[in-house]
Amino acid sequence: MAGTPTFATPPGFLGVTRRDPAGGIAVAGIPLDIGTTNRAGARDAPRAIRAASRMLVDGAHPGSWVDPATLPIADIGDFAIALGDIPGSLALIEEQASALDHLVAFGGEHGVTLPLLRAARKRVGAPLALVHCDAHVDTWEDNFGQAYAHGSVFWHAIREGLVDPRRMIQIGIRSPVQREVWDWTLAQGVTIVTALDFHEIGPAAVAAKVRDVVGTAPTYLSFDIDVLDPAFAPGTGTPEIGGLASWQAQALLRRLKGIDFKGMDVVEVLPAHDVAEITALAAATVAWEYLCL
Repeated sequence: MAGTPTFATPPGFLGVTRRDPAGGIAVAGIPLDIGTTNRAGARDAPRAIRAASRMLVDGAHPGSWVDPATLPIADIGDFAIALGDIPGSLALIEEQASALDHLVAFGGEHGVTLPLLRAARKRVGAPLALVHCDAHVDTWEDNFGQAYAHGSVFWHAIREGLVDPRRMIQIGIRSPVQREVWDWTLAQGVTIVTALDFHEIGPAAVAAKVRDVVGTAPTYLSFDIDVLDPAFAPGTGTPEIGGLASWQAQALLRRLKGIDFKGMDVVEVLPAHDVAEITALAAATVAWEYLCL
């Protein structure tokens, strides 16, 4: 009776017990949330996402017939951060991510994406294409005076040349935003698909637009869980009504096979505000869908 109970799995993502990331895909948590502007608590997301992933271990994907548990996945635990220090934490995250070939990261707030893109840019040797799913454009120059907050990620990423904005598509956007921020984003060459656009044209058309935008370029996926409507993801820091349903996000991701993805993150899950684990399960499923590509 000392083994793993039948209703549980080992504590790693999808129950994987491998810890050495060499030559494969590394899964890591990044428990940083000191750059948030509304609710905090995303530091607790990695363990919640891992726990919810137990629902995804009993078979292969019903579309691709891939079982991620058979892939060379290693759950390497959580990255170290510098307590209370955003620039210090970003430097530590970049250093740790730079040592990995392919990373699936669980935030934490969306600010963690910036050092992950810095590491990926070095690894690839060129600006990346970007598929960004979110309620917010995250191209503010700062958030309430904080330069490296969770809403300024892609302003920095564009300015630093980490991503090619002409190969960048934002999906699910619907929050209030200053007109100058919106216009600046479009002027860089970014393609924006609002949540209303998504609802009107559907996942297949949006997936086709993603392919047109990113082409054959090395691509990064950043998935903010608040792209989902709060009905499907209540446990997040800056919820916005009118978002995607869980099935719409799945339908989109399943149509992205063949894109040259070089890494991904899923961010902004707040377990303390979750209901019946539905937000954590959505985040775990997004990562699972990505691996099944």
